[in-house]
Amino acid sequence: QVQLVESGGGLVQAGGSLRLSCAASGRTFSRSGMGWFRQAPGKEHEFVAAISGSSGTYYTDSVKGRFTISRDNGKNSVYLQMNSLKPEDTATYYCAADEKNPWYIQTRINDYQYWGQGTQVTVSS
Repeated sequence: QVQLVESGGGLVQAGGSLRLSCAASGRTFSRSGMGWFRQAPGKEHEFVAAISGSSGTYYTDSVKGRFTISRDNGKNSVYLQMNSLKPEDTATYYCAADEKNPWYIQTRINDYQYWGQGTQVTVSS
């Protein structure tokens, strides 16, 4: 069982930066693949970034070069550094964990078994 708690969201002007954190409980964090998704009002969940158990990373095209996902297994945490934020990045951001296939980069919602409660990111123009 993994429990996830996100933090670090907030209101920022376009061009600014935020760093999201996701703290995970559970003994298997270091062997879990982790992902970040987001959901804007009226839209479906969208894949943002993922990091595998071996620290391979993958990003959706719209955030490449602006967002960086990383993990610290010693702190049972995964991070999403978001730079050059745009109004279209406004959404609730969710952290997710995959224990079944942690060595793969997973981009689909159904590939993750555990989810956090979300943290709101609002980017003003």
